[in-house]
Amino acid sequence: MKQIQHSTEEIIRILRQSDTDQTVESICRESNISKATFHRWKRKYGDMDIADAKRLKELEKENAELKKMLAESMLENRVLKEVNSKKW
Repeated sequence: MKQIQHSTEEIIRILRQSDTDQTVESICRESNISKATFHRWKRKYGDMDIADAKRLKELEKENAELKKMLAESMLENRVLKEVNSKKW
């Protein structure tokens, strides 16, 4: 079965359907997801609204960029130490 990558906004819309009188089974059937996926999403995104989800996505992107910058800086420092440690 091919997996569908749902956006964060879609996930929150699916979770908001459970606030109505629909059952979890019917929501899962309509969205073509399993109950385990629904509950995993509910644990992660349960109390978020769409603005919070967008902010989370921005923070995750910024965090990834900062980690990349730190890794590059540490690599550069290691190379400079190696160069300086050699006897001339």
